[in-house]
This record gives sequence, C-alpha cells and structure tokens, in this order.
Amino acid sequence: MSVRRNSIEMAPVPSLGRLSSQSARSIQKIGGIAKLPTFQSDEQPILPAEHELKRGLKARHLSMISIAGTIGTGLFLASGSSIAQAGPLGALIAYTMIGSMVFFMMTSLGEMATLIPTAGSFNTYAARFVDPALGFALGVNYFLNWAVTVAVEIAAAAMILQFWVSPDLFPGWAWSLLFLVFMVSVNVMSVRAYGEAEYWFSVIKVLTVIIFIVVGILVDAGVVGGDKIGFRNWTIEGAPIRDGFGGILGVFLVAGFSFQGTELIGIAAGESENPRKNVPKAIKQVFWRILLFYIISIFIIGLVIPNTDPNLLNSGGVDKSAIAISPFTLVLQKAFKPASHIMNAVILITVLSAGNSGMYASTRTLMMLARDGKAPAVFGRVNSRGIPMQSLAFTTLISALCFCASLFGAGEVYNWLLNISSISGFIAWLGIALSHYRFRRAYVAQGGDVSRLPYKAALFPWGPIYALLLCTVVVCGQGYSEFTKPNPSAINLVACYIGLPFFIAMYVGYKLFYKTKLVPLMECDFSVSNLEDGDIDEFHELYEPSKNQADEKDQ
Repeated sequence: MSVRRNSIEMAPVPSLGRLSSQSARSIQKIGGIAKLPTFQSDEQPILPAEHELKRGLKARHLSMISIAGTIGTGLFLASGSSIAQAGPLGALIAYTMIGSMVFFMMTSLGEMATLIPTAGSFNTYAARFVDPALGFALGVNYFLNWAVTVAVEIAAAAMILQFWVSPDLFPGWAWSLLFLVFMVSVNVMSVRAYGEAEYWFSVIKVLTVIIFIVVGILVDAGVVGGDKIGFRNWTIEGAPIRDGFGGILGVFLVAGFSFQGTELIGIAAGESENPRKNVPKAIKQVFWRILLFYIISIFIIGLVIPNTDPNLLNSGGVDKSAIAISPFTLVLQKAFKPASHIMNAVILITVLSAGNSGMYASTRTLMMLARDGKAPAVFGRVNSRGIPMQSLAFTTLISALCFCASLFGAGEVYNWLLNISSISGFIAWLGIALSHYRFRRAYVAQGGDVSRLPYKAALFPWGPIYALLLCTVVVCGQGYSEFTKPNPSAINLVACYIGLPFFIAMYVGYKLFYKTKLVPLMECDFSVSNLEDGDIDEFHELYEPSKNQADEKDQ
C-alpha cells in the first residue's frame, strides 16, 4: 500500500487496546499539532478481508435508496389526516419545515459519512466526536427502533392482504411469518441482494408518486373528470390553515414520521462501492426527493380533496378500510377504477421495503455496537459473504418476540415497545446534528482544510443548529395532541414520552458505569475502516497541512 509522505510525519503505531477507533491501517500526524486519523483497529485484532463487510452497494442502489427509500405509509396514508388537521396550506408549511430540517440533517450526515464511511454511522460519530455514552444510547435506541419496526411491518403486511384474502382462508400470522422469512432471506444472501431489492421496491414507489402527481394535475385542471377545481378547496371552511400555528405544530409529528429512515444512507455508506463519490450524489438527491415526492404530493392532495372530507380524517391506519380511503386512492380513482387494488399492491411493497430496511439497519447497528465494545463481541462477527449472521439472527429473534407480543393478551407490552421506539428516529436526528457540529470543529482544530472535504454540509453552522432546534421542538411536541384535549389522559402522555426517559437511562447508565466524558476536540478520532488503498491515499491528502502551516513549521 502506498501512502503519501510529503509533509506528513509517520507516528508509531499504538498497541492494540480498548480505545475508541475502528479498523484502519496507519496513523498520521499533521504538522505535529493534532491527534491523527488512524487506520489500525484499537478495539479488536484486524480481521481478514473476507470477514469484513463487503462494499457491494452500487451507485444506483444508493441513489434509489436516497430518492425513495423512505416513501411509505406516512405519505400514502397519513398525509390525508395531516390536511384534515392543519388545512391544505398548514400541512404544506409543516411538511416544508420538516423537510428543510431533514435536508440540513442529511447534509450534515453526508459530510461525516463521505469522510468516514462506516456501518455504525451516526452512532459511531456520536461516540467519537461527542461522548461514547451518547453513541451507546443512540445505538441501542436505533437498534430497538428498527427491530420493532420489522414486527410492525410484517403485521401490517398481513392486514393489507386481507383486502384480497380472507383471514379465514389464510390466517394473518401465517402471512407475517412468510414475510419475515422473505426479509431474512434477502439479508442473508448479500448486501447487494438487499440493495437490489430496495432498488426495485423504490422504482415502483417512484413511478406511483409520479403517476399520482400527473393524474392529480389533470384532475385539478378538469382534464380528467370534467370539473375544474383549481384552488377552490383552499377557500372553504378550515382552509387554507386550520387552527393556526397549533394545527401546523400538530402535523409536525406526522411529517417527521414520514421522513424517518432518511438517515439509512449513512449506514449504507459503510457498504457502498465508492463512498467518496456515491454518498455525495445520493445526499444531493435528497432535496429533490423532498420537493417532488412530499411537498408536491401534499400540494396536489390539498388542491383536489377538501380538508373537510371525512375520508381524510379517517385515513392514516394500515388496514383494509384505510387503503380504500387513502388520499392517493381517492385521486387515482378519478382516472383508474381499480385504483384501490393498485394502491393496495403499492402499499404492500412499501411495508415490505420498510421491513427489509429495518432488518438491514438494526443488524448493522448491533454489529457496530459489538465492534465498538458496546455489545457482546459475538455480534461483531461477519461471515465470508460480509453478512453479520449472529446480529441478523438476534434481530430476527427480537422482531419475532415483538410480533408475538402483539398477538397475546391486550398487546400492552407490544404497545409500550412501540412507544419506546417511536421517538428513536427523532433522537437519532438530534444526535446527527450535534455530532456534525462537533465533527467540523474537531476537523478544523486538528488542522483539516474544510475546502478539501469530499462533501461539505450546507450553511454550516446554521444548518445543523436549525435542524437541532426544530427537531427538539418535534420531540418536545410529541404529546401536543393529547395536551390540547379537554381531559388529557396521563397514561397517553406517558406513552408519548416514554422513549425519552429510556434513552436518558441508557445514556446516564453507560456514562456512570464507564465514567465517560465529552471527547476533547484534539482527541476526536477520524479513523476509517474497510476502504480500498486508493481511497486511503485520498483520505491522507485531506490532511496535508496548508501552505501556511508548512511555512510556520519551516520557520
């Protein structure tokens, strides 16, 4: 392996011990002032290449995952209830604000994931740039979030099939078992199999949204149906904004859930063929995805369907009746009579895609927790195909147990697990914004040249600060709808926020047990693992001292 040595001094390689960096290959020192990025594993012995994750995700996989990976029931079903709650303009404002927050959050993640592509993603970044306790708490919450999500999706898939097949002919639990086997099978084969499945799932979802937008425009213009609607539905009762800012705030949570999963790009970056090029390309497409698939779709629904339509208020669930009154179904039916069957098939694909992604994300999160010494070491093992089989098996077990919990008794255990995990996505976004703020400060403190970063986040530091503040509002507003009721229920309020004390308990418990502290900027670790030699050479170039530093050293 060739390493550029001009103006870079080589430092002795430390002994393998229990430190905070991941696998890498050399240690560099920049101008004698900074703790330098390492390429040697300080946690565990270096594993043979055949026992590492494989970089099998192609550019088209990553691009399509970024474009449509999170298009799901939040858009296809819950968008209708958002318009009923806040009015057409109110819902549009809420989705635009949350979409802008997600955009800035993703550019922050993109800057870190492009320089340090790792399957641990923001959990690893939080441990390196903020506090190992924060990395642990984020990792545990994120793992639980997606493990429970898998259980939710296989249950939802069984409910969706009731649209065609009576449960008397084929019970729902049997469908759920088949779907779980499907998700496990895709993830067992290879990371490329996962990428290929998500690619085609995403193609179908993209085509559905594009067809919906075209049909919606034709319906609004009167070309289809013969009734020119225009902005008529923006002038009726409850429009364009219902209940003022309170109505918009109430939609923040629904909009936030619709965007959850966007951060999966950060995890997938650890197995991308060329993260230096593919990750920035995928991140840049996030803006167009937010604009086209969310903002324009909400705008079209608000134009065509009155916010007073009772079907909108009742939409949002995943069942036979909800699909029939989905805003997408209501609009498409004006052009295609069998629209309900089409949307049922699309939503089935959507929940399979979400479950498949959940299996992938939770498996990689658990594996990286193990490799960082924050979970049993057995979960850090990877087979010759680059699949962490032990982590996959444990994730499957947890998901299966969560699903079984929904079948017995009143499902109270399952509901509490769901409440604990529901806030995890928002907490993850908070962690990304905070980690990136510290990442950039540490990078500059250690002599890095910001202009040479492979990808730079938009409007730093205001971008991550804006994302941090707005995400905090969303987390604190979890119980808004319950607070505004005439007689709020204490149990429901606890359910809204139970995920927050769980996260705090994980953070405080780890911090007290291991006595961790805020990582000093000069000690933040920029190590990179699982890169090709050419990528490592390129990484070293980013750390060459500037001309001024070189002149100061010569003097």
